[in-house]
Amino acid sequence: MKELVESIRNKVFEALPEPARASRPELAEYARMLREYPQRGGKMLRGALVLLTARAYGSDEAALAVAAAIELFQNWVLIHDDIEDDSEERRGGPALQRLWPLPLALNAGDGLHALMWRVLVEAGARRKIMQEFVRLIETTAAGQHLDLSWVQQGRFDLNADDYLEMVRKKAAYYTAVAPLRLGALAAGQLPHLSFTSAGLDLGAAFQIIDDALNLEGDPAEYGKEIAGDLWEGKRTLILIDYLSNAPAQERERAEELLRLPRAQKEAAEVAWLHERILASGAVGRARRTAEQLAAPALEELQEVFATLPNPEAARQAIDLLSGLVERRA
Repeated sequence: MKELVESIRNKVFEALPEPARASRPELAEYARMLREYPQRGGKMLRGALVLLTARAYGSDEAALAVAAAIELFQNWVLIHDDIEDDSEERRGGPALQRLWPLPLALNAGDGLHALMWRVLVEAGARRKIMQEFVRLIETTAAGQHLDLSWVQQGRFDLNADDYLEMVRKKAAYYTAVAPLRLGALAAGQLPHLSFTSAGLDLGAAFQIIDDALNLEGDPAEYGKEIAGDLWEGKRTLILIDYLSNAPAQERERAEELLRLPRAQKEAAEVAWLHERILASGAVGRARRTAEQLAAPALEELQEVFATLPNPEAARQAIDLLSGLVERRA
């Protein structure tokens, strides 16, 4: 896996401009901004899943460029997401708009978006692969709109089904569905229907675990701001559960806090809400929901991969998918 991840990382950096080759200082700065998030690391889970799926089908010849493109997608989406959420941290460092003025950070996200398409075009990606990237971006943007709208509108009349609809669009599709489908397409095969149905449930489970880690993860390993979802007012499954079971007075206090923009929230109040959510058992219940989603999805995907011609790559792909919901960071 280390060699596989390193090959994707190298392909990503091949696409990025080098500051030393810039024609003027401003463009050297631009190049440094494009490299900022990729240089911080990242697990390359999505790119690795593309490559392993293609190998499981028996051909990864066209998969490396696709894997690099989906990692570039991840990086430009994270820049935009951090701006939209007014986030403080990403991958163990300040969010890009904390290091540079917001307009420059936004433009850097646009630049990585363009590089994603350039990698695909220069690799001669098939039409179906290009169409899958369009679907990936459209689906993610629709989910992000739901997420942002609920915060903007001060919505608290949400339930678990609302959350799952949002997260299947915003996170699950690009975390599991698209990498599986792109891996098959890169191998010249039609994606199995289970890649969508099971991938949506597995990707939703991944995001629920991420929401849990945001509240109880190890700050040294998590890479993002602990309790950042509370500062940003995110309508997570955990928060929805907590609010639905909280005493009326406590719920009123929590909602009043969550309606405030980040700059107006008091640290002591956020710490209070953090403690109350942890004490409520909502995190444990969310983890059980993730397990209930993930177990049948993994079983369904195991059956598919068991039929593919490269059993070793298939095993590695299933191990990676299992790790999505077993992670601690």
